[in-house]
Amino acid sequence: MTDTQQRPMILIVDDVPINVQILAEALSSVYRIKVASNGVDALKIAQGQQPDLILLDVMMPEMDGFEVCRRLKADTLTHKIPVIFVTAKNAESDEELGLNLGAVDYITKPFVIPVAKARIRNHIRLKQQADLLESLSLIDALTDIPNRRRFDEALASEWKRAVRDVTPISLLMIDIDHFKQYNDYYGHGAGDVCLQMVAAELAKGVVRPGDLVARYGGEEFVVILPETNQESALQIAERLRERIEKKALPHVYPGVDSVVTISVGVATQDKIPEYFLPKILNDAADNALYMAKERGRNRVCSY
Repeated sequence: MTDTQQRPMILIVDDVPINVQILAEALSSVYRIKVASNGVDALKIAQGQQPDLILLDVMMPEMDGFEVCRRLKADTLTHKIPVIFVTAKNAESDEELGLNLGAVDYITKPFVIPVAKARIRNHIRLKQQADLLESLSLIDALTDIPNRRRFDEALASEWKRAVRDVTPISLLMIDIDHFKQYNDYYGHGAGDVCLQMVAAELAKGVVRPGDLVARYGGEEFVVILPETNQESALQIAERLRERIEKKALPHVYPGVDSVVTISVGVATQDKIPEYFLPKILNDAADNALYMAKERGRNRVCSY
């Protein structure tokens, strides 16, 4: 990732080009800049590219800034993005309304560039600190991959995106075969090492930035595959199964395979009706995993 790509992203929303130009020129040396001239485009950019901060004008045609802010804060994809109103509306009642809608600051025009830059810098820092704390709370302490809470949030978000964009979404439910016997035979310390090994291999085996590998609980893991049809999901699942088997971690408990293996359940939803809930996908993947275990383990099944 280049230095430019690592910079925080700011979305400037204003229907007056000169206002956009002034802010963009003042900020572009430090931040990545995205621009929208109306509320509809602003919401699309915010949902798709997840800026770190939004500078939002109030007085715009068709959809004013207050309404844009309402929709941003009501959407699970965008409600955490800090919003600063930058506007000529300087009445105390307007500022109160903006802050009550969830904005973090209110800058009135004409503004002083150095002061505006300082406020923006402070809010970017607060956002980065909040993101860091949240990321730490979403990581499984043992395996160092996303935890169940992160999975639940990501599935809800990706499900909503799939409904909106009419794209498929797939889910893999993964279970380490005979893990109880492994723990009983080798001890819980070795069991923890086994979990760490499996988590690391699963994470390495999923390469797209939008995919998510998480620990679901105990010896179960899950993989969210956005924009992935069933055929591709089955191929990914088989690749992950092979990775674990080829790792050849010994499992010599009587009656099981000689190495640690996994069973994988695959479920896909395409053209999702708006009234469907993510639980449908979750339950289907769980049922597919049950089928894989019933048919002898160390295999991939779809539902």
